[in-house]
Amino acid sequence: MASHSFEYQRINSIEDLAQEEKNILKKTKELCKNAYAPYSNFLVGSIVRLNNGEMIKGVNIENASYPVGICAERAALSAAIANFPKEKINTIAISYLSQKGNVEPLFPCGMCRQFILECETRNEAPIKIILSAQEGEVIIINKASDLLPFGFKGTNL
Repeated sequence: MASHSFEYQRINSIEDLAQEEKNILKKTKELCKNAYAPYSNFLVGSIVRLNNGEMIKGVNIENASYPVGICAERAALSAAIANFPKEKINTIAISYLSQKGNVEPLFPCGMCRQFILECETRNEAPIKIILSAQEGEVIIINKASDLLPFGFKGTNL
């Protein structure tokens, strides 16, 4: 029987990160407050760091017509591609703020995993993913393809 596994890092707190990762994650946590989520009250912030050092922000934006909303990850990645079409994406940091006070890192939804995978393929280089809640541990995944090992790619068309 075949299986799939991958390695990732579990870090006890943001204070145990390298300075560059700590900076992007602190900004991402603060960014959650800019999200527009009047229906779920689940606020998500995402920052994409490009190889040139630029940091592009995105938040989730809900809509009364639910399919019209957008996740923070796709908002940030879309803005990065629109504003810096030739620049490679280095990292995406994702954090959330919930009324439930969750402290465990959450992973991107399936649609965002597919979107990040497509960006990684376009990038021709891995995209590091940093995940956290407002407090607690941090998860670092070295490449998006680990989150969606059987993702749909343009080569499938």
